[in-house]
Amino acid sequence: MHLPITLLTALPLWLPAINAYTPLSESFLRAIPSPGNAFDIDQASNGSLLAPLLIPRVPGTPGQKAAQAHLYNYFQTALPLWNVTWQNSTSTTPATGTQQIPFANLIVRREPPWAQPGGTNFLTLVAHYDSKRAPEGFIGATDSAAPCAMLMWAAAVLDKYLTQMYTEMSALGEGGDDLAMDMGIQLLFLDGEEAFMHWTDTDSLYGARSLATQWTMSPNPRPHHKFYKYRTPLQQISLFVLLDLLGAKEPRVPSYMPTTHWAYKALAGVEKRLRGFNLLESSSSSKRDGGETLAFLPDGESDTARARTARISDDHLPFIHKGVETLHLIPSPFPDVWHTSNDDGEHLDLATVRDWAKIVVGFVGEWLDLMEVWTEPEGEGQGQEEATSGNDKETMEKESTEGGKASFAERRRSFLTSSFPP
Repeated sequence: MHLPITLLTALPLWLPAINAYTPLSESFLRAIPSPGNAFDIDQASNGSLLAPLLIPRVPGTPGQKAAQAHLYNYFQTALPLWNVTWQNSTSTTPATGTQQIPFANLIVRREPPWAQPGGTNFLTLVAHYDSKRAPEGFIGATDSAAPCAMLMWAAAVLDKYLTQMYTEMSALGEGGDDLAMDMGIQLLFLDGEEAFMHWTDTDSLYGARSLATQWTMSPNPRPHHKFYKYRTPLQQISLFVLLDLLGAKEPRVPSYMPTTHWAYKALAGVEKRLRGFNLLESSSSSKRDGGETLAFLPDGESDTARARTARISDDHLPFIHKGVETLHLIPSPFPDVWHTSNDDGEHLDLATVRDWAKIVVGFVGEWLDLMEVWTEPEGEGQGQEEATSGNDKETMEKESTEGGKASFAERRRSFLTSSFPP
């Protein structure tokens, strides 16, 4: 990512009224497991998703290949129902002259088993797995080894719910009749985000630029039914959620995009409820002087995006330029360790890493409306849960009818049913 700011133009959205939306209940949020040793930084730790990525991962080096093998083998062995493919490209760089440097983006998908090719809309979660060439030995723990590990862990937690959702939809004959409901999860582990010398439009975002271009130019096969909504893989992206520079203590991630502020507010709502139920570890250590917990997502109560006129150069830009809506999760200011040799495992705040992973799982669960397949434990669903979750739901429903605002569910479904930008 890069600090220079560019102007962003906000476009109005037409938002029709859609069915009600159910926030995740307290019991569901409590069922999100502890990550355990998934984010251990010790290379000898058995089962750590993060430790194998805490190495230099420069494109064209053995570290790049080791990171690729770790990502690929994890999904092949631990999550066999997820489809794993590579998108490869090569490019020269200012630092390597005429040498063609290899870049490989890993694409991991879980979609309905009945879906025709090109028939699924994907909530797309993204992080880059490469690291900078300099300073020598640079690790990039927040940038972005930890975000990659968060996505790996989130996929494992969500896997059983996706299986249950698809099984129940199939049994009820719901699959395939409503393209908006044929939802899946897509993870993109992008290569070549970092500049080789100095950040420019051509010396940066190598993997993202290649993938966005290829997906724009690769038509999906025409489906058997009359609907032909997603003409390219790019159009299958319902929302592009980019995680970057996450893992340092007390992050403050503002809302950057006016057109996806609704999604930001939903994510902030998940964080708020998790904190309210004391399910986030950083709640006890990240306090203001007056005792108030510092939220990772401070703009959740705002009606507008704070940074409405600016955006940071990062992997989302090639997709934004092609009409994809994005939610950028990057702290402002950047962590103190940014682009220094201190951006390593020892300088991560592991409680914050674990909390981000839980927040991501909660957001995806609400996006997929997993309360539809959740069974409340006997004797639960009343009391504090009813008061807290009920208030959140009432607020969402109220926003959908006052002042032309629309709830998270309405905005989400509007995205999935409206025409893709040209």
